[in-house]
Amino acid sequence: MRESDLQICQDRAPTCCTKKMEESYQAAVRRERMQSIQALNFELKYMIVGHTTAFQEAFESFLRLAENRTRSLFEAAYRPMAKEAAEPVKELFTDISLYILGAETTVENAVLRFFDSLFPLVYSRLINPGITDLSEDYTECLRLTRQDINPFGHYSKNMVTELSKSLWASRMLSQALSLGTEVINTTEHAALTKECSRALVRMQYCPHCQGLTLIRPCVGYCLNVMRGCLASVSELDMQWREYISTLEYLTNEMGASHDLEIALTGIWNSINEAILHAQLNGPQLSATVDKVCGQPKRQEGNLSSGHIVPLKKATEAQTLVLAHASLNNKRSSLPLKASKNDKSRSLKKISREFINYMKRSRTFYASIAERLCDGDLVMRDSSTCWNGEDVVESYTSRVVSSGLKAQINNPELKVRGLDPLISNLIDKLQNFNQLDAEKAKLKLERWSSRDTGSGGGRSEELETSGDCDDEDGCQGSGDRIHTADILKDKRTHPENRNEPKPTMKKIVTTTTTSTVKSSSKHSVTGNGSSAALSSSLVILTALAVLWPCPP
Repeated sequence: MRESDLQICQDRAPTCCTKKMEESYQAAVRRERMQSIQALNFELKYMIVGHTTAFQEAFESFLRLAENRTRSLFEAAYRPMAKEAAEPVKELFTDISLYILGAETTVENAVLRFFDSLFPLVYSRLINPGITDLSEDYTECLRLTRQDINPFGHYSKNMVTELSKSLWASRMLSQALSLGTEVINTTEHAALTKECSRALVRMQYCPHCQGLTLIRPCVGYCLNVMRGCLASVSELDMQWREYISTLEYLTNEMGASHDLEIALTGIWNSINEAILHAQLNGPQLSATVDKVCGQPKRQEGNLSSGHIVPLKKATEAQTLVLAHASLNNKRSSLPLKASKNDKSRSLKKISREFINYMKRSRTFYASIAERLCDGDLVMRDSSTCWNGEDVVESYTSRVVSSGLKAQINNPELKVRGLDPLISNLIDKLQNFNQLDAEKAKLKLERWSSRDTGSGGGRSEELETSGDCDDEDGCQGSGDRIHTADILKDKRTHPENRNEPKPTMKKIVTTTTTSTVKSSSKHSVTGNGSSAALSSSLVILTALAVLWPCPP
């Protein structure tokens, strides 16, 4: 074969290679290079994908059990509205699941949407159980009025805050794991430049053209070729290190005070307290609703048999609802279920193993060339090696360091610039790391101010939550609109009925404090400060609501 016909393995010595063989060698080095990167990535990819699966399974388990517990609350304690409440409960947990998986929604939207749907049921089935005219227009009016008068007090706001704390870390971790998988898949399939494939052929296959099938490349020679070929990939190093720190932070957040299981377990209790609060303030709410929505039709006489709770089951329901007082004092995390294979413990164990491994992979992309040149690819215990042109005792050319800038002095190949795909990955990692750091700092300040701030009274309960931002599951409320204006607009333009509902201006009303007289003829106001008096209110109200009406 004439040397002039060869494009890569040109040598003064006789050769047995052909141009077609060089083309086959180039296809071989592309395949081998991808397989080598995949082999290096295998354990790292296995850990990320495995942890993603474990996290999703644990989350789905927590979510399913929390939803079942919430359904049980309505079936046991609020039977008149249990069937109708099933759909809002399902939508709430679906929205939470979508938020965790990265959907463009917020925790505040999910929670307030749930309470918008819940208020018409609480108002017509518990506060005013004689209502029969629950038309679409009247239901919509109740939904909009809920945003005005905040019948559930601070409990809806507290539910948003507590869920936002824990679900934010879970959402960010889910996004981080997806991003990690994307980084690995992209680096595995990054295309080789023409200069790189030629350099790899010269390093691995050109000796074969001279019959030197057992000779291996010199270590320095291999490093120069690999560092040139992987110059773009090595640029991931700085952002990858920061990404590992982000993973560690998010994993610790999930296992700390903002535990995912605790937040999901507490949903049913927050809903229970919110409903009890609305019942305690039923007269004030009815007066305000009558002004805005008018007085609906009411059923004459007793309630239908379908709305009456049997005596035995009423007693069981009262036991559940009246446990509210002790729950307020305990505030301990109730386990979703007792099991040797408890999902929360297994998730925490997996998370510890995962983050310990990931911390060891901080330098993965900085040292990827060294890893590829390790093992059988190069000569280490031999007196001779291949330097790209001949068999020598040692490689005498300069060995450059890793990174794109260092390749300007690479004697083995020219590196023309950063791979666009890798550049896009670097931008994604950088944006994610910056976003996470900014959000973490912002949340720490906001949650700290909430925890240490003075407790508000009645006026605070009437305010909607607006302290969080979109990324952590909350959104600002902006300017408010009066309920009557919205209802007028909906009647005038029915096509706007399904558009997103704006939050509304607070109705200024004169609140008449409801009074419940005890056997000792002492009166207790709806917003009393004593824990004992509050417990008495709960007991009396629960008995009044749940006990069957006399024939």
